[in-house]
Amino acid sequence: MEKIHLSDHFTYKKILRFTISPILMMLFTSIYWIVDGYFISNHASSSAFAGVNLIFPVVMIVACVGFMFGSGGAALVSKYLGEGKNEKANKTFSLITYVTFIVGVILSIIFFFLVRPIAQGFASINSINATEDMINNAEMYGRIMIGGVFLYIMQGYFHPFFSVNEKSELGFFFSLVSGFINMLLDFLLIGVFHKGVIGAAFASLSGMFISALGPYLYFRFKKDNLIRLGKTEIDFKDIFKSITNGSSEFVANISGSVINIVFNIQLLKYIGEDGVSAYGIIAYVCFVFFAIFIGYSVGIAPVIGFNFGAKNTKELSNVLKKSLVIIGIAGLVMSSLSLALAEPLTYIFANDYPSLLFLTVRAMRIYSVCYLLAGFSIFGSSFFTALNNGLISALISFCRTLVFQLTFVFILPLIMGVDGIWVSIIVAEFLSMAMTLLIMFFKRKKYGYSIFEFRHI
Repeated sequence: MEKIHLSDHFTYKKILRFTISPILMMLFTSIYWIVDGYFISNHASSSAFAGVNLIFPVVMIVACVGFMFGSGGAALVSKYLGEGKNEKANKTFSLITYVTFIVGVILSIIFFFLVRPIAQGFASINSINATEDMINNAEMYGRIMIGGVFLYIMQGYFHPFFSVNEKSELGFFFSLVSGFINMLLDFLLIGVFHKGVIGAAFASLSGMFISALGPYLYFRFKKDNLIRLGKTEIDFKDIFKSITNGSSEFVANISGSVINIVFNIQLLKYIGEDGVSAYGIIAYVCFVFFAIFIGYSVGIAPVIGFNFGAKNTKELSNVLKKSLVIIGIAGLVMSSLSLALAEPLTYIFANDYPSLLFLTVRAMRIYSVCYLLAGFSIFGSSFFTALNNGLISALISFCRTLVFQLTFVFILPLIMGVDGIWVSIIVAEFLSMAMTLLIMFFKRKKYGYSIFEFRHI
């Protein structure tokens, strides 16, 4: 099959071929998180499941550093490639990789000692509904995961660079291998040896080790790569630009994790442990559906960055238009699937808990509308990251979560009760979609792309 290059003209077929590996990579990554949840919920206890979901946002907050450097760095490197600055692209890639690893190790050490205080803080917020068993499980899982979180950081960092290197299928390969190792260890450590949250954490870190070490060795020693790890030079401007470019991913993951924490607090207040577990089940479905949006956005971003650097506004317009169509169709399919499969999907995790089953099915059916809307803001944020405009990208992510979701998750429950917690997501996603499309429209002249009129495409 003919190799696809960043400089090619992209038809729908070529776009899907180029992005399918990043999509599958993100899907598979999300699936092995779900496998963790399946084994914990079915072979441990509801308190263990709730404990993992309570502390997991903290792990994500730390791990988001990798997504920030990866997305921001990939946008900068692909721009340099588009400008024909290949040597500069390689030095920048190497510099950002080494900086990301050092920062990851430092954060692992710092946050390892903060897990217990954070878990106790969650307990003190609502001591009536947060059981001691749930807090203990949260602490055990959190300490192990945070201790190795630098592996998670590097895993997230390397993902975007496989598309920049025009070898996105290799990113999927590493995710596939690490995922199988994770799921096998889930089966052995949780299902057979009944190690609970400890087994789940060690299984996850084992998979992350493969997804961190494998890409490093590949980019370091494979000689015919478009980009390679090697000698570099300290360039604080490139480091700063990578951070600002990827600030939206940092904001999205930080704020998304904050939202998860707030949702858990609200659910503990209104329902108790069942509410946290229900949200955890919905989050697993979100992992899968949002992984498609994220995988597509990550996969197509180097094409956008390359054409931006090459000043090829015609192809930039072409990719944007086709991406909006693809996102719209994917959202419609996801919403339909979520609505139709709410009960069987919930049954996987809650078949032994009738009250949890009923609560989650209802919540998932309400939640299903958000998939129709969410893809536009996820893609829009990535689009402006690829254009090296981290400010707008961060603004979209910030408003989507910390402004819209945080506002309505407190307001709507006062009006609608528990259902208001789930409806708040729909309102927030609608507002963020509208804002994203408006920003795209008003920024079209600055970047030279067209949204509504295309020629020779």
